[in-house]
Amino acid sequence: MAQDAARDRLPEIPSDKLTEAQKKASEEFLAARKVPVFGPFVPLLRSPEFMLTASNMGLYLRYKSVLPLKISEFVILLTAREWSQQLEWHIHQPIAVKAGLDPAIVEAVSEGRRPDAMPEDEALAYAFSTELHRNKAVSDKTYAAVVARFGEQGAIDMAGINGYYTLLAMTLNMARTALPAGSKPPLPDLLK
Repeated sequence: MAQDAARDRLPEIPSDKLTEAQKKASEEFLAARKVPVFGPFVPLLRSPEFMLTASNMGLYLRYKSVLPLKISEFVILLTAREWSQQLEWHIHQPIAVKAGLDPAIVEAVSEGRRPDAMPEDEALAYAFSTELHRNKAVSDKTYAAVVARFGEQGAIDMAGINGYYTLLAMTLNMARTALPAGSKPPLPDLLK
């Protein structure tokens, strides 16, 4: 069973096996992102239009959201930890640290703990995201604080980042998408 769990169910499709729709989607992806299909988009390529739609949403949420990059990346890490999604964490942990997220906060989240001390923006993102994931709702107090700090668009963008990266985590977990060769899983197992 452990060997089966490690098997990538939806690996990269060889170029000579791509359908015309997959080839076209791959070309559009490359034109938009300046990199070939990678990570969660590899399994999503099985549904070319869905992959492109997801990619476009991701481009907005990553690069045009009203939230600061550090907060966006923190929300992505919270989502990756919630889903124990190794590849999502592998990709976004270095980006989050480079964007200014304290490595101690990153470590606490990786261990499944609430960080001991967080600046106000991170504490708001943590409360909003963990409430949304665990309670399937956001309390009035947390919502009001997020809107006061980031505006209504910020609340929508924060919910969107949580939802989008949940979609990607679910896809990656279902597909058992492998980490890059030679990489070790960055997230420890959590006892539930």
